Amino acid sequence: MQVLVGRIGRPHGVKGGVTVDVRTDDPKSRFAAGSVLATDPASAGPLTVAGSGRSGQIQIVFFEGFLDREAAESLRGVLLVMEGEELTPPDDPDEFYDHQLIGLAAVHIDGRALGEIADVLHPPAAPVLVIRGDLSPEKPGDDVLVPFVSAIVPTVDLEGRQCVIDPPDGMFADAPVQP
Repeated sequence: MQVLVGRIGRPHGVKGGVTVDVRTDDPKSRFAAGSVLATDPASAGPLTVAGSGRSGQIQIVFFEGFLDREAAESLRGVLLVMEGEELTPPDDPDEFYDHQLIGLAAVHIDGRALGEIADVLHPPAAPVLVIRGDLSPEKPGDDVLVPFVSAIVPTVDLEGRQCVIDPPDGMFADAPVQP
């Protein structure tokens, strides 16, 4: 399974650098000189990192063969991916990669099915699980956003393929009790 490590943005400067929206826990090693990254679409790569650095809060990456702004512009929007098996397992048992969570069943603490984790968002505060199901209180069929904090998500069972959620009142519409 391929996992997203970054998305190439606009060119930076005139020597082929691009901004990268970082989606990895370890940008120093993922974007180190010599690293080879697969791409989506596959026809854009693979790309070999020639160098990288930061400009304030922005990650800048240079790829071999892309030596000017015009060449860098051709990479805009390309996704940088790697095989999930290449990732080092997190040291903390309460840390997870997005690809480990996506697809898990979301189950209420009382056993009711809530849906499935469809995505993980990363706003500035805490990560947010996107639960796809029919239990949105506003409109059935809409996704429900659940802050990925231990008070609301007390258990993640990767082997059992489920995530237990203890939501505050009103986060989900009433769900039928599973038999």
